Amino acid sequence: MKELFSFLSLLFLTFLLVVVEANNVTYDRRSLQINGERKLIISAAIHYPRSVPEMWPGLVRLAKEGGANTIETYVFWDGHEIAPDKYNFDGRWDLVKFVKIVQDAGLYLILRIGPYVAAEWNFGGVPAWLHYVPGTIFRTDNEPFKYYMEKFTAHIVNMMKHEKFFASQGGHIILSQVENEYGTYEEEYGEAGRLYASWAAKMALRQNTGVPWIMCKQWDVPTDVINTCNGFYCDDFHPRHPHMPKMWTENWVGWFKTYGSIVPHRSVEDIAYSVARFIQKGGSLVNYYMYHGGTNFGRTSGGPFITTSYDYDAPIDEFGLPRLPKWGHLKELHKALKLCENALLNNEPVTLGLGLLQEVDVYGYGSETCAAFISNMDTGDDKIVYFHGKSFHVPAWSVSILPDCKNVVFNTAEVGSQSSLVEMVTLDLKPSGLSPKNDLKWEVFTEKTGIWDDADDVQQGFVDHIDTTKDATDYLWYTTRLHVDSTEEFLKDGRKPMLLIESQGHALHTFVNNVHHGSAAGTDTLSPFTFEVPVTLKAGENEIALLSMTVGLQTASSAFYEFAGAGLTSVKVDGFNNGTWDLSTSKWVYKIGVQGEHLGLHMIDGPYNVNWKPTTVTPKDQPLTWYKAVVDPPPGSDPVALDMVHMGKGQAWLNGELIGRYWTMKTSAFLECDPKCDYRGEYEPAKCSTGCGEPTQRWYHIPRSWFRPSGNVLVVFEETGGDPSQIKFATRRLSGVCIYLSEEYPTIEMYSETKGEDVNHKSSFIMQLECPPKTRISRVKFASFGTPVGTCGSFAIGDCHDPSTASLVEQACWNKTNCSMELTGENFDKDLCPGIRKSLAVEAMCS
Repeated sequence: MKELFSFLSLLFLTFLLVVVEANNVTYDRRSLQINGERKLIISAAIHYPRSVPEMWPGLVRLAKEGGANTIETYVFWDGHEIAPDKYNFDGRWDLVKFVKIVQDAGLYLILRIGPYVAAEWNFGGVPAWLHYVPGTIFRTDNEPFKYYMEKFTAHIVNMMKHEKFFASQGGHIILSQVENEYGTYEEEYGEAGRLYASWAAKMALRQNTGVPWIMCKQWDVPTDVINTCNGFYCDDFHPRHPHMPKMWTENWVGWFKTYGSIVPHRSVEDIAYSVARFIQKGGSLVNYYMYHGGTNFGRTSGGPFITTSYDYDAPIDEFGLPRLPKWGHLKELHKALKLCENALLNNEPVTLGLGLLQEVDVYGYGSETCAAFISNMDTGDDKIVYFHGKSFHVPAWSVSILPDCKNVVFNTAEVGSQSSLVEMVTLDLKPSGLSPKNDLKWEVFTEKTGIWDDADDVQQGFVDHIDTTKDATDYLWYTTRLHVDSTEEFLKDGRKPMLLIESQGHALHTFVNNVHHGSAAGTDTLSPFTFEVPVTLKAGENEIALLSMTVGLQTASSAFYEFAGAGLTSVKVDGFNNGTWDLSTSKWVYKIGVQGEHLGLHMIDGPYNVNWKPTTVTPKDQPLTWYKAVVDPPPGSDPVALDMVHMGKGQAWLNGELIGRYWTMKTSAFLECDPKCDYRGEYEPAKCSTGCGEPTQRWYHIPRSWFRPSGNVLVVFEETGGDPSQIKFATRRLSGVCIYLSEEYPTIEMYSETKGEDVNHKSSFIMQLECPPKTRISRVKFASFGTPVGTCGSFAIGDCHDPSTASLVEQACWNKTNCSMELTGENFDKDLCPGIRKSLAVEAMCS
């Protein structure tokens, strides 16, 4: 028995060794190789602190169902090391839990440790406390910074090693990243920048993870670290060294939002085109940034002026729902690419010109294993091209994928996946407990303006806002006193002096003698702003109290970004008998934060010594006011948001969790929005946008897991004045689905161009509709086979229409969760409108 036990133990140890060896990650110029097998990596970026643990399994599952075989995330230094050697890995910061969820889903992981991440995150993820360690300069050949950076990097690596997460240990982490897009700013740091980049690479290699390290947008990487591409397009990118694979760590599927800006969108046709072109030109790893953008909870958003929403127009929306057709069309793209994997990664491409802006890249030319990509880079015209004795119709700005070099299974411009109609359903806040009229009762606490307690500092002149608060709060009071002589003419003739303010940012509220006299803000640039407002002054002593605010710290718009200041730079009053008085060098008294923060009004239980005042009539347009209500959660299981459209600017908490900053700043109605933009041609963030004249952000995501069954404490700190009685919950739900499919290109129309040959096209034209779980197709709102026009939610009948379409679709789909129909002559009248390429458009409601 003892011998048998020894044999089994030896066998078990041998098995473990095989597992470790079986996850060896190597690479050459064509691809990564995992266990000696070449892999085409389709990666989905999901940032764990931009959602909550209860959402993670669903997000990872949707990414996997969408065709991803890898998840990518940054590691956010400031959220984990909240003070030197004081770490936080709880709640949405539970990195190990997130990594384990990815592993349990059977997916690989790319861990971008950084520790600098950018990501529109506060200070780019570098903790603010590090800026105040003596002698520290971020991201350069600086000993204090390198010491703390290496210590944190080693801490994360050792955590992953302890859990045996690296592929070299039998785990699923296949790549790690050090630094992030440093090559963009390296020259600004001079020789110290080059030395730092080299040090960062060598430091990473010293961690001995057993998997490759990458540096994105880094042009001077050493031979044992892979440089990668970030951008909207990377087909022309080539790694620095010839033995490295061509990898794309950030394909920007949309863009972030800043308060006051329009809402950017990127079409799925263009995203699919960019991916197919990248793979066509030798790429073997692509990561969607973002696949799920999520939410900048708390005060994590950077910029400054980055919104609380980090939706990014991603395939999975901020609330965790698939964005259709983006998610579905990319899923079909991934299926097509997977069919090409063997030919792609085991052959060198042969490129053939098919026209001025048309070409084909063939992998495995002349062999049984052959895949081809035909691209049409023309931004205006569809083309007929000839390849392997056949003609192919290729729409403008598209790529056709032929896994067998003969038949097209996917074209990036032909979207056959269903679209969805998503709506926000607003709900009144319901009080917890019994109420005769079910009316919500708010409690109110009004801030004191100016120095609400002992002063934190007194200076002749101004202090820097950020250096004073050290980002412990958004708020800093600047207060001074002004004596007005009774002989001043404006006291007699009714004129009002002008208060003239200059500030480095980010926002400002002005109070004179405890009266709010207006607010101002900068923009999403580093430029300072000016503010002029008439003020009422009295004879004698006057108090001028200015509440300066930050709206996220710099992410990295340049080198030395941590030294960008904020706060007042000039304060003057114009209109005195002897002209303008400059108060900039007067004695100023400073107070960090606002009183409600100090008292902990946002805490779930709240302090017992605070005089919250119950009110039957909720005050409106009252600045610097805290509101508290105890509410029930919205019914159901749909994602939840707070509707703040009737409020101004401030912060909101639920049960002590900071939802984030809210700001209903409207964009200019004179900006150019283009919701029906043409996807053809290179994308940039201003190209396809919505939201002109509307609040940049109205809805603020509250995770369902933050709610209690009852007794939820909602706290709002309103800075400028709004109408809290109009605050509502909103639930996000998919209410309808649409499909738009076109049949094959008719040979009659193309006869003269194709010389009588059939035009090759996709062989499968199937209408597929699917409602969310627990709902069914309750109504076919629109259905037309012919030449329907419009988009999902606004379809209309065109010049050619089969009137029997609606009844055919209803027979196939009514009262079903999902249904399908082929676009064949058995189902539809193919003789309708001869010589015209016909399409099917359907909109169905789900309930």
